[in-house]
Amino acid sequence: MSADMIQAAFRGQTGGFDIDVAFTMPRAGVTALFGASGSGKTTILRAMAGLGKLEGSLQVGDAIWQDSARGIFKAPHERPIGYVFQEASLFPHLDVADNIRFGEKRALRAGATPPVFGDIVDQMKIGRLLDRAPHTLSGGERQRVALARALMRGPELLLMDEPLSALDRRGRDDLLGCLEALHREARIPILYVSHDSAEVARLADHLVIIEGGRKQAEGPASTLFSQLDFIPPDGRAEAGVILEARVQDHDSTMQLTHLAVNGQTMTTPAIEAPAGTEVTLRVKARDVAIALKKPEAISIRNILEGTILEIRDADDVGHVDVLIDIGGGQLRSQVTHDACNDLQLKAGTSVFALVKSMSFDGPGA
Repeated sequence: MSADMIQAAFRGQTGGFDIDVAFTMPRAGVTALFGASGSGKTTILRAMAGLGKLEGSLQVGDAIWQDSARGIFKAPHERPIGYVFQEASLFPHLDVADNIRFGEKRALRAGATPPVFGDIVDQMKIGRLLDRAPHTLSGGERQRVALARALMRGPELLLMDEPLSALDRRGRDDLLGCLEALHREARIPILYVSHDSAEVARLADHLVIIEGGRKQAEGPASTLFSQLDFIPPDGRAEAGVILEARVQDHDSTMQLTHLAVNGQTMTTPAIEAPAGTEVTLRVKARDVAIALKKPEAISIRNILEGTILEIRDADDVGHVDVLIDIGGGQLRSQVTHDACNDLQLKAGTSVFALVKSMSFDGPGA
């Protein structure tokens, strides 16, 4: 197995159903264990931490944390992990600073070199909270402190169990911002449990879809979300795609930002991110129109060249979903049967995709 990968396989009975799952995740970025409530996600996460004794194996790079066939099982305290729960489990008798330093002490006892305290505090934006007691914090603040404590352990793997589920909108947005910064600035692999498709679309690089204790699909998030037959576990995601983009430059006169997307350029109202910053775009199928020739004298600014890969009937009666290759990335468009027939669209047709709207995740969003 590559030293850049984490390989997990677990089996056993728990909570009234069987777990039988195997998956591989990169040792960088965010991998989402994505599934409906009660599908076994948390059970799998606990097995990764050594808290639930399922049979199986777990290899992190070259290190073997579990191999039931060979009698290998590292106890939780022997695994260099950070764990953030749904509810922040802070010590009520310690202030914020001492809660965070508890993670540092755990790292030192394990012989690891913890991160610099001030760096973690700055990264989580909690400097003003250090002398506060946990009961005086908002839900979002408590979760940021819990994440800081987990990071102070210097983990080789960060496990997060639906950390946004108990937060209000402001708390969710604050913590999402911290997670996105962590994603950009650190190379700690994160295994993130969620049943929320919007959350996963915003954060995840890699998906492992779980249903009834079993893996249903696995792969890059951008690939799975763009597939015409992909239905997320929560059933709420609107048809669309995730695109990776890079900030090229800014036009201060026109208040615009230019983005490089699969060898083409897109323009958006100015965002606060320096040139070279990686950002994630979400484009809904209903916001993409199709033309056979490049339109002129039109208000839509983002027109991308592409080739149709696939056409399928959409869930909406009278419409079809069109999957378009734009030079390595993909867009989805939803058009009427009438428009599809009139334009004689089929796989292999060269088209221009007119992107009317998009949303941002990451810096400047």
